[in-house]
Amino acid sequence: MPAATTSARARVLALCGVVVGALLAVAAFVPLPYTLTWPGTTADVLGTYQGREVLTVTGAPARQTQGQLRMVTISATNPGERASLWTAVGAWWKSGEAVLPSDAVYPQTDPAKAQEVTAEQMTQSQDSATVAALNYLHLSPSQVKVTVDLGDIGGPSAGQLLALGIIDRLAGDGQGGDLSGGKVIAGTGTIDDSGAIGAVGGVPLKTQAAARDGATVFLVPRGECSDAKVNTPAGLRLIPVTTLAGSVDALRALKSGGQVPSC
Repeated sequence: MPAATTSARARVLALCGVVVGALLAVAAFVPLPYTLTWPGTTADVLGTYQGREVLTVTGAPARQTQGQLRMVTISATNPGERASLWTAVGAWWKSGEAVLPSDAVYPQTDPAKAQEVTAEQMTQSQDSATVAALNYLHLSPSQVKVTVDLGDIGGPSAGQLLALGIIDRLAGDGQGGDLSGGKVIAGTGTIDDSGAIGAVGGVPLKTQAAARDGATVFLVPRGECSDAKVNTPAGLRLIPVTTLAGSVDALRALKSGGQVPSC
């Protein structure tokens, strides 16, 4: 093959390599419809958060409790801030980070609207948690009032732990003891008025937040067991639940040494 032809082909290949490299470099930083997330804050619903009582009960005696019932969150980049391919690949290799579809994290891309929606979700979650807990205890909401203060935490995923906290403050385990059994219990899950517990997303990050803050038990919606088992922190026991009554039964069994469901 003539030297001139070989040289021309080499130049073409080199140019193609430069073009492909440039395209890959650009693609690596193009925003994708994904949001970067990581383990967020946790809060003991039986205690205080940002200096204020999380649960305030009026109309019925409130118990002094020991142990903790910690609701957990995930943190995320701001609404509208999209992750790039480069960021997504980096998060893939880090157990403390994950990329999730943006619409699964934020219902709105506008920051003000997103905050408004998550605040509404938290209010609905608090109302349903109160109704479910009082129904479980056969107490009338016209007599017993519960107020919840979780500061600026939004979203619906604290529902299960709020309901358990209300039950613990009002009745404990039903035998004079604490529902938590003196342990640090964490968990997540939405709740409706009937006490049904629903999936929330971000569970692998939430288990890490729970373990970081001292939890040894994590209550997880049964449908998210497989997610919860991804990079489960050592020493954290996963308990699948589907209803508020089932959660209470599981904590009672855990305290008494009985049979407890497992993921």
